[in-house]
Amino acid sequence: MNDEAAQWPGGQGRIVLHTYWRSSAAYRVRIGLNLKGLSWEPQPVHLVRDGGEQHHDGYRALNPQQLVPTLLHRGQVLTQSMAILEYLDELFPAKPLLPADPAGRARVRGLAQLVSCDIHPLNNLRVMQYLERQLQVPVDARTQWTLHWMAEGLAAMESLLAASTANGRFCHGDHPGLADACLIPQLYNAHRFGLELTPYPTLRRIEAACLDLEAFDAARPENQPDAA
Repeated sequence: MNDEAAQWPGGQGRIVLHTYWRSSAAYRVRIGLNLKGLSWEPQPVHLVRDGGEQHHDGYRALNPQQLVPTLLHRGQVLTQSMAILEYLDELFPAKPLLPADPAGRARVRGLAQLVSCDIHPLNNLRVMQYLERQLQVPVDARTQWTLHWMAEGLAAMESLLAASTANGRFCHGDHPGLADACLIPQLYNAHRFGLELTPYPTLRRIEAACLDLEAFDAARPENQPDAA
């Protein structure tokens, strides 16, 4: 164990998360870190102020995609929320985010990717800014774009969960994991944009169970030091 790691609980090493309070992807990682009981330091990157701090030279050198999150740990610079979460799960296997069996892991990854690959990319900040600034899409049309893709994706997730015997209190069984860490930030966005969630009773039930836990509550956007 190196000296730096020895200074942290369980020798975990210092974990620094470049984050933004409203970023869905950073929100996922905050949840994952908290579920695992890991100590971490937030390094806010404001995605709007001064043209977006993610575009400044220093941060661009760290993450050429100019996105959050970026996680620093033991000399590694890690990007992409799903890769970061699986890294944490492999390195700190206690309180796993993925099930032990291959079929369970595939199911949870599929649910998580439904959000992270199919819903979220179509309504994240840079897409909305491009629609507004380059394509000059009116605000009402941008809102309809966002609500359409959220509703379509969440309807599919509702059907998958409602039809399965694998979900329990959470997306997979009675312990929260990777799928829940992706779902809750997306539902936060749904609330923010005013999507009617009545058609998704299973998702709303899981959301209530998650938000009742400290790991999820502490990760909420409004509870971040950079919340505006």
